[in-house]
Amino acid sequence: MSNKTFTMIKPDAVSAGYTGAILDHIIKGGFKLVAMKYIHLTAAQAGKFYEVHKERPFYGELVDFMSSGPIVAAILEKDNAVADFRQLIGATNPAEAAEGTIRKLYARSIGENAVHGSDSDENAAIEGSFFFSGLEQF
Repeated sequence: MSNKTFTMIKPDAVSAGYTGAILDHIIKGGFKLVAMKYIHLTAAQAGKFYEVHKERPFYGELVDFMSSGPIVAAILEKDNAVADFRQLIGATNPAEAAEGTIRKLYARSIGENAVHGSDSDENAAIEGSFFFSGLEQF
């Protein structure tokens, strides 16, 4: 079990002005930010990040969305980070997300769901390394 996970505040939440509120929610949830950057992904970069979904019907739409505006990428630290963060963000579909979760509070739809959260310790390491070198993690 890892003590790190990866997240992105997605373009919908950044453009709506929710970045600060979401970061506050994360910090109040007991997570420590160990790396963070504000970046606008190109379609090629978004495609590479979501390459695991390349054969899925929503891939093109996902790449377009994730390259539509700036995002905030971050590595978070806490005991049981992956599972605890997934609980904090709530279900992918905000209509099904628990009250008080980030997606219930800030997501527009299942496609524009405000934040990404790694689904495993292995993917957290892969995803964090996609955005951050070892020198950028504290």
